[in-house]
Amino acid sequence: MRIAVLGATGGIGGHVLDWALDAGHTVHALARRPGALPPAAGLAVTAGDALDPLAVADVIAEADAVVSALGPRGARSPDLLAGAAANIVAGMEKSGARRLVCVSAAGAFIAGDPHMNRLVKIILPRVLSRQFADTRRMEDVAAQSGLDWTMVRATRLTDGPATGRYRVAPDYPPRGGWKISRADVARFIAGVVTEGGWVRSAPALAY
Repeated sequence: MRIAVLGATGGIGGHVLDWALDAGHTVHALARRPGALPPAAGLAVTAGDALDPLAVADVIAEADAVVSALGPRGARSPDLLAGAAANIVAGMEKSGARRLVCVSAAGAFIAGDPHMNRLVKIILPRVLSRQFADTRRMEDVAAQSGLDWTMVRATRLTDGPATGRYRVAPDYPPRGGWKISRADVARFIAGVVTEGGWVRSAPALAY
């Protein structure tokens, strides 16, 4: 496959990039710091920002699937995810690509989580209000498109290894699940990109 990756220099994106190249896929990555990605067979890197529609369109132009592993930046760029999603959707509509997988956050939808502690529901959205608002807008942009999207709602991220022993539930984390490693999020993304599962759905991941 030809896979476009945004956020390839981040924790989850780096794992996605490694998986894709190891599996023999061709990858075109968008990076604000191209030097952070060492040269590799099958890898092309475009310097640019996810909020630049021309740069995003260039990376997507020949892709079969697009993976956005971007994370919210809060006050530094409060609309990063939503703005990037709009650029991605526009680029995919232009190129004809249909498969989109985005890293999202389970916490952004905590108000509707039937298993979450009431106190956490009150505190967490206040602490991360900007980031969560941006995440919800990102999902709205994708949902309003005609693309085959998947929003991967991760719980609290850790730097642990890939185990393959995580749980997945629609919309909200499985009962008692509150964390997941970046490596396992990337492993899940690899599966939905190649196998086509969870189309137009928001699976939540946790141990």
